[in-house]
Amino acid sequence: MLAKVTSCAVVGLDGVLIQVEVDISRGLPSMTIVGLPDTAVQESRERVRAAIKNSGLPFPSERLTVNLAPADIRKAGPAYDLPIAVGILLASEQIYANVEKCIIMGELSLDGAVRHVSGVLPMANLAKQEGYTTLFVPAEDAPEAALIEGLTVYPVKTLLELVDHLSGHQKLAPFTPSFSLDGPPPVYAVDLAEIKGQEHVKRALEIAAAGAHNMLMTGPPGSGKTLIARSMPGILPKMTIAEALDVTRIYSVADQLPPDEPLIRHRPFRAPHHTVSYAGLIGGGRWPKPGEISLAHRGVLFLDELPEFGSRMLEMLRQPLEDKVVSISRSAGSLCYPANFILLAAMNPCPCGFYTDPEKECTCSVSMVKNYQKKISGPLLDRIDIHVEVPRVPFDKLSDRRVGEPSAAVRERVEAARAVQRKRFKGTPLQTNADMGPAEIRQFCALDETGTNLLRTAMRQMHLSARGYHRILKLARTIADLAGAPDILPHHLAEALQYRPKNMV
Repeated sequence: MLAKVTSCAVVGLDGVLIQVEVDISRGLPSMTIVGLPDTAVQESRERVRAAIKNSGLPFPSERLTVNLAPADIRKAGPAYDLPIAVGILLASEQIYANVEKCIIMGELSLDGAVRHVSGVLPMANLAKQEGYTTLFVPAEDAPEAALIEGLTVYPVKTLLELVDHLSGHQKLAPFTPSFSLDGPPPVYAVDLAEIKGQEHVKRALEIAAAGAHNMLMTGPPGSGKTLIARSMPGILPKMTIAEALDVTRIYSVADQLPPDEPLIRHRPFRAPHHTVSYAGLIGGGRWPKPGEISLAHRGVLFLDELPEFGSRMLEMLRQPLEDKVVSISRSAGSLCYPANFILLAAMNPCPCGFYTDPEKECTCSVSMVKNYQKKISGPLLDRIDIHVEVPRVPFDKLSDRRVGEPSAAVRERVEAARAVQRKRFKGTPLQTNADMGPAEIRQFCALDETGTNLLRTAMRQMHLSARGYHRILKLARTIADLAGAPDILPHHLAEALQYRPKNMV
């Protein structure tokens, strides 16, 4: 007899429907799985056989053929264990049920318990799009699947529970979703109020957060670059529901969702070490997975000791910084992952770290300093809107017992500026000033005669590229938004010009 059960695969960040077809025919007892399965799917033969037997159900002693269709899509992971087991029980007439509008997924333990699988959120989203109404998922993954409205999600703890439900003996209770972005505020690692001095760097950080601009800090060791970077999450605006679901989908596919938090409520802050691999930062692998730049989507990617990262990885950042997506090409096809993040980077001015420091002498030669700074290419530097020097903090400021402006006050100004941008870009896919293209810059970044003359002079003296010209205008637009000004004034433009990179050698 033939039985069909619907399950899902994940390709990139999108779900794909998979038909699990089980045929039982006469012949020697065997079980064959076809349809481009990987090793984990092939091993499901033993898991399914043991789970069915240990659940007190007979396993058919005939020839079993399991087809995972369509056959041209690779099937990876253990999520097909549960649908294969249900297909076998249906084909052997041990249960009678209509599963036409159901999607089933889950890994099986040898004792019949159903375990967690990754990528449940994109699978649930696909189910809704394709008109399916019912999902059977591992109990651990039910809160994640319930994030998609309009679906009846049944949490399954064991294979026997699902068999009793499909047979009508004991119905499972559907999962009741309860999620929102409201809740206790997160405990941030660093508050701006505790950072002594560096007022100009804090101002640059506020501008970066308000318009989602990239920022590079350069200064000697111990000047507070890392501390300032770790205060960034405390001034970023809250995520919308759409943004939260977008980020959660990435973490679901990467299998990095916290077990007690099905929805990512706060903006990501990713800080990979400079020894990270190419696939770990950009994404990829034999079966491509999102990298750090995608896990930082809608949040911050902090690269400390920027020149220590491999030049190949740094150059690969150029496309995501410009296009807000990263493309990973393999012989089997190409995948695109979102990568709309704020790049926050820090570096020393030279190998010893004390070039231009007024108190400690630099031990590096001029050629060493040049070679060190050349590790960051001009095209990459041109994609960073804000370049700011972080000098040594004097004793008077360090010993001052007064606290500075707290992160909460700065976040209010950032929220107000982001609200202006949402109103400006309503009805478009743009969300922040950093997302603007040439057409939007022409529309929203008009200058008066004084501002035009100032920018003309700056273009000539600073040898700015066309990209640099556009980035200055976007940065000036953000500065004006923070000031509540409807138009870009000359002093907004002058401040934006101060954040362009300067030749240090």
